[in-house]
Amino acid sequence: MAKMIHSMIRVLDEARSVEFYSKAFGLSVADRVDFETFTLIYMSNAETGFELELTVNKGRIEPYALGNAYGHLAVSVQEVAIERERMMKLGLKPGELVELNRDGKLFGLFFFVSDPDGYKIEVLQRHGRFL
Repeated sequence: MAKMIHSMIRVLDEARSVEFYSKAFGLSVADRVDFETFTLIYMSNAETGFELELTVNKGRIEPYALGNAYGHLAVSVQEVAIERERMMKLGLKPGELVELNRDGKLFGLFFFVSDPDGYKIEVLQRHGRFL
């Protein structure tokens, strides 16, 4: 069986992105691998073995165009309202809290926050299929 191990995004500024993912989601650098033309930074936390790989292409100065193909990353938390408030206090500008219902029942409670490069991250309350 295949095991999902990481997802990669390209970022413009390593320090800025590492600081964001550390503050927002408690991720820390698990490994940093430097190559001649790019650097790979693997970030994770104790909640899961899944990692976020940040790729920094050396010498790039213009922001990446995310286009219309990128969707979002998603994380789950115990108390989504508390996490949203925490991010607001950190100045991370989370979006509004959204309640999504289906057949009269709660399907998802969530908000989105964008990282420094414009990638959207969905923060979901642990509930139902989002445990």
